[in-house]
Amino acid sequence: MIFSLDPLVQELQSIEQLLESGDIYNDQKRMKELMIRKKYLDPIVKMYQEHEKSLSDLEEAKKMLWQESDEELREMAKGEIINLENTIPVLEEKLKIALIPPDPNDEKNVILEIRAGAGGDEAGLFGAELAECYRLFATRHKFQIETMSESRNDADGIKEIIMKISGEGAYSKFKFEGGTHRVQRIPATENKWRVHTSTVTVAVLPEVDELDVQLRDEDLEVTVCRAGGAGGQHVNKTESAVRMVHTPTGMVVECQDERSQLKNREKALSILRSRVYAFEEAKRNKALWEARLAQVGTGDRSEKIRTYNFPQDRITDHRIGENFSNLPYIMMGNIDDIVMALGAYEQTEKLSQIAQA
Repeated sequence: MIFSLDPLVQELQSIEQLLESGDIYNDQKRMKELMIRKKYLDPIVKMYQEHEKSLSDLEEAKKMLWQESDEELREMAKGEIINLENTIPVLEEKLKIALIPPDPNDEKNVILEIRAGAGGDEAGLFGAELAECYRLFATRHKFQIETMSESRNDADGIKEIIMKISGEGAYSKFKFEGGTHRVQRIPATENKWRVHTSTVTVAVLPEVDELDVQLRDEDLEVTVCRAGGAGGQHVNKTESAVRMVHTPTGMVVECQDERSQLKNREKALSILRSRVYAFEEAKRNKALWEARLAQVGTGDRSEKIRTYNFPQDRITDHRIGENFSNLPYIMMGNIDDIVMALGAYEQTEKLSQIAQA
């Protein structure tokens, strides 16, 4: 390797010293940042130390081969040299991958927003199927799912659904789903067997807490009203629905699924906090901002990250140009192969950027 990772070793030692001191526990945000950084550095430092020891052992084995007259010891040295010369490149490749800067949001919970785009009722029906696919996928990975807001159309499809997926690494599993999903199929209501094209938009936001984003009361306009839709007498008697506007950004969140106004307020705050976090993060990183804009798009049929072609039993992810077959099986929450392919592509791109730096 042509570079030294000693500065990372020193940084890890400094972090460990800070965590051992009692002072850092008074600053929860700083402690959280240090724990995340430590989790990233631990495996790198361990591999780097193993790499350095292997280099040292290789030099010792070569010296033994040059200086030792005993043929048996010389043979042992030759075997050690061959073993180490095979091991060191493997360690270096592992280190290169480990050095890829982690996505700081990967371990966070997810706010998943799914909306019907172009295609009328058919778009809403596919949106509901996609939401169920994500629920099944999340359940298989032992994540918790909570519906935070839901609005349905007359055909029992969705206009919009917002879900929270909770569990370690949830964001890393869902982050590639953001964008416009295009579906091509014959709707159940179609009597001439024509294939229709519809779209659904998905936004994937990391859930953040008050340590990450603080929403000031003076920046919030909160109104309450009676919830609409199903609910019986409760709807007519209780003002439980909450509409929240973040005046600096103009973002609006409405929650009415809970009977309690307090619970609806908490859900609205959680959604709004995640949206503001994504907005602020995007301003700090222009490329990320463009990517987040691309997630929502306009829902037009020409915009797409993925196409679900039911007649041909094929899903195409246009970002990596790969096709996946057995669409009914995939829609049962089995999207692991797609997620892994996108993760591998992201890793390759980051390695390429590191090599060019």
